[in-house]
Amino acid sequence: MISHEDIWRALDLLATERGMTPSGLARAAGLDSTTFNPSKRMTSSGRPRWPGTESLARTLSATGISLEGFGRLMTGHGDRLGGTHHAHLMIVPFSELGQAELFDESGLPSGDRWETWDFHGLADHHSYAVLVDSDNMEPIFRAGTVLVVSPTAAIRQHARGLLHGPDSHACCGIVTDRWHDVPLTAPLHERIRIRGVGRIEGETIEMDGDTRVHRIAMACL
Repeated sequence: MISHEDIWRALDLLATERGMTPSGLARAAGLDSTTFNPSKRMTSSGRPRWPGTESLARTLSATGISLEGFGRLMTGHGDRLGGTHHAHLMIVPFSELGQAELFDESGLPSGDRWETWDFHGLADHHSYAVLVDSDNMEPIFRAGTVLVVSPTAAIRQHARGLLHGPDSHACCGIVTDRWHDVPLTAPLHERIRIRGVGRIEGETIEMDGDTRVHRIAMACL
C-alpha cells in the first residue's frame, strides 16, 4: 500500500536526482512553484494532502522517469534516474531494426534475433541496446556507438528519439514540438514532431501510425 509519506518522499528524491528543489521540480513540470512545497503537504486542519494525478503525470513527463521508475522511488528501491542495474542488455545492429519480429505488438523487444551485450550501468527494465553499424548519423553518433534505448521512458521536448517500425528505415531525431492539447489516445505521430539528426539534420520526419519512437537514454562510445 502506498502511503502519504511514500509519495512525497519519492517526489523529493526525484527532485534531488535532477539537481532541483521541490519548487524547481514543480516549475519544470509547468506547475505553480509551491505545488510540492512541504507546507502544502498537510491541510490547515492537519490532514494529509496528496499530489494530484495531473501534477504527477506532468512531473513524470518533464523529468523523463517512467511510472515504473517512480514506483521504485516510492517503495525505496529506486536507483538514480529511476533505473536498475543490468549486467547485460539485448542488442541488435541499427541496420536490422526494421525487422518486425524484433518487437512485440506493444513495441517492447522480444524474440530470439537479439544478441547479448555486457552492460554495467543503469537502465529501466525494458531497455535495449542498438549498435550503430553505419556512418549515416555522423557526426552525432559515429559507427561503433552503442545506444541504450528505453521504449517506456517519456518522450519530451528536446529528447533524442530512435524511430523505427516494421519494414521501415530506422533513424534518429530530436523532439522539437509536443501538442499537449491533443489526447494521449491519439497516435504518437499526431502528438509530436521530430527533427532528424546526422545526415538528415534539420529534416522533419514524416511518421505513419506504425512508427515507434523510443527515447535514447545514453550513447556509449
